[in-house]
Amino acid sequence: MALRFHVLGSSSNGNCALIETEKTRVLLDAGFSGRRLNALLKERAIPLETVEAVFLTHEHGDHVAGLRGLARHRHLQFYANYGTARAAQGKLERELPWRIFETGSSFVFKDLTVETILLPHDAMEPVGYLFRSGTGSLFSPFCSLAWVTDLGHAPAGLAAFVREAQLLVLEANHDPGLLESDPKRPFSVKQRIAGRHGHLSNTAACDFLASVERPLWRQVMLAHLSRDCNDPVVLKEAMGNGHCPWPVQCLDPHAYLHPVVDFQEW
Repeated sequence: MALRFHVLGSSSNGNCALIETEKTRVLLDAGFSGRRLNALLKERAIPLETVEAVFLTHEHGDHVAGLRGLARHRHLQFYANYGTARAAQGKLERELPWRIFETGSSFVFKDLTVETILLPHDAMEPVGYLFRSGTGSLFSPFCSLAWVTDLGHAPAGLAAFVREAQLLVLEANHDPGLLESDPKRPFSVKQRIAGRHGHLSNTAACDFLASVERPLWRQVMLAHLSRDCNDPVVLKEAMGNGHCPWPVQCLDPHAYLHPVVDFQEW
């Protein structure tokens, strides 16, 4: 096994994914209750006891809702920058075993090399991740994936950050027309979502993908779709109905346990 990637769920209601390598299993965000996360992992025959760490992007509830339940599992380590850790810990009764990293730094966890980048979002210190593994040998090929959600616009340096990832997970949160006509959200919330520290629209996501020169992506996942203000069909239309040089998967916000990406099959 080179690397396997599972998206357990991705929407405005909750976000969480799992990375498996030869030597470790880690969660990306924990946006569902501890009980729900445990159930989703069991559906994939993965005991929570075999997961070693949780990497957090920021402290909003749809990314950290599971921390209270996961805190009971003493074997887990929780990785975040100082701003995210401080904000997330303030909502918890039990102190978590935090592993604090500096945003923009590169560090190693087991057989994963982890890089981070600051993202423009209305949180304390939100980040995107780039994970790399493998030695480049026949039995351990190079694998890389970028996880970039919750950003209002593409900051300088983001294109270079994600260009060499084999798998890019990018936010495409809302359709501007559906957001504008949504009856559930007040005008102030719509302004926040559409603002430069809110969420990427379908149009903005497509424009960013087109702006990256000579990317090495083997696959792109468009994630964190709003259940009310987006739809995979609408998103595919914005993408040109699949007329792209790389496979694009739109993650249904009403679905869980999306198809596994096995890097060894590439």
